Amino acid sequence: MELKTLQTHHVPVRYITGGSGPALLFLHGAGGVLREDPLLAALAERHTVYAPLLPGYGDSEEAPTLREMLDITLHYWDVVAALGLKDPIIVGHSMGGMIAAEMAAIQPNDVTRLALIAPAGMWLDDHPIADIFATMPFEMPALLFHDAAAGAARMTAGLDMSDPKFLQNYLVTNARQLGMAGRILFPIPDRGLSQRLYRVTAKTVVVWGDSDRLIPPVYARAFQKALPGAALVSIPEAGHMVIHEKTADVVAAIRDLG
Repeated sequence: MELKTLQTHHVPVRYITGGSGPALLFLHGAGGVLREDPLLAALAERHTVYAPLLPGYGDSEEAPTLREMLDITLHYWDVVAALGLKDPIIVGHSMGGMIAAEMAAIQPNDVTRLALIAPAGMWLDDHPIADIFATMPFEMPALLFHDAAAGAARMTAGLDMSDPKFLQNYLVTNARQLGMAGRILFPIPDRGLSQRLYRVTAKTVVVWGDSDRLIPPVYARAFQKALPGAALVSIPEAGHMVIHEKTADVVAAIRDLG
């Protein structure tokens, strides 16, 4: 996978791309995405994958003009236009799933296939979503992964989470990334998406890990109910990071979109 740059109206955009076949746009979650992401590699076996970084992620520039959900949604449509894509499969994970759903609701005639993997964007008072902005690094693996020990190893590349160098890098990186993500996720990720989902006409699959402790699986049923005709794929022994714990199952669910 390669890391490239394109220019939009607001800001230069860094994006990861690779593979061959029908175009697929992947929108990452609040934790970002790397070139060596296993899901991107698996998707690139059948698709030309485009994974733009949200401004403020990785080595991308920040974009103070993107202030709210509508700004960010239209920004991603600007990215689609700059890439010259026509009707790409749109896949979004977590925060990226929220944005992908907004894209499909705002321009329903331009999206025919949509995969939402544990998307944010709803709020159920009886099932509050954990506050990632108030979560300590050592608490994240159990929140994100079915297998917390394996998740910790993946997040730290084998380093000790209490190591000052790891903590410094983690906190600096998170400050940039979550500063951007907070514009749509803080204090809760409800920006009225549920009121717009009726506009989505794309063939849609909702994918969820049965052990998701960040956004509980009850939200999977809420999304399925709000999206006309959406299929629901529940994946056992997987948490919020189902894209890493059960990559093959996620790819199979996306493949069923056609």
